[in-house]
Amino acid sequence: MIDEQAELLPVKKGFFFVLDGIDGCGKSLHSRILSDELRREGYKTVRTTEPSNGIVGQFIKSAILQSRKVSPEIEVLLFAADRFDHLNREVLPLLERGIIVISDRYVHASLAYQGAQDVSVDWIRQVNSFAIKPDLSIYLDVRPEIGLRRKRGRPSVLETLELQRKVRDAFLTLVASGEMVAVDANGPIGQVKRRILSLALDFLKHTG
Repeated sequence: MIDEQAELLPVKKGFFFVLDGIDGCGKSLHSRILSDELRREGYKTVRTTEPSNGIVGQFIKSAILQSRKVSPEIEVLLFAADRFDHLNREVLPLLERGIIVISDRYVHASLAYQGAQDVSVDWIRQVNSFAIKPDLSIYLDVRPEIGLRRKRGRPSVLETLELQRKVRDAFLTLVASGEMVAVDANGPIGQVKRRILSLALDFLKHTG
């Protein structure tokens, strides 16, 4: 999903921000809010998501997530193929133009979701070795019971309470390693929004 608007103030170079977490954590909502808030601050932003709207991403959404469960190893390969397409078709060209790209999910989701299904994290990293490192990776932490209650529509094949608990633990491991910054997303939207915006603006002020 791309939602460019009129010319705003570009940063010196593009920055890549990622919001991720278990299902129902609010990443789609908060990626939109963050994009809007940064635009109010004068930055030019584009929101995007994984699975992407490319051919592989559309296949994942229609034939995999809403269909019969496939092996987690196949999931790793499919998500990596979509990620390669997503980066080269959307993210990298936008970064070259000096735009802040805000992605709803990225490689951390593969490490967490497929890692939680006993796939080797080292192998997942190897398969995704092409993936650029985000400038800021935010993990929105919610309890799995809350996340699943927030979800609307038909659940995906990955939205089971048992798996979501393991996925949350995997994300928290990424936080502990310093790869992601955790934000408590159990509370009111306004409180979560302010924390995310503070992290993004602090990064931009010290780097942009």
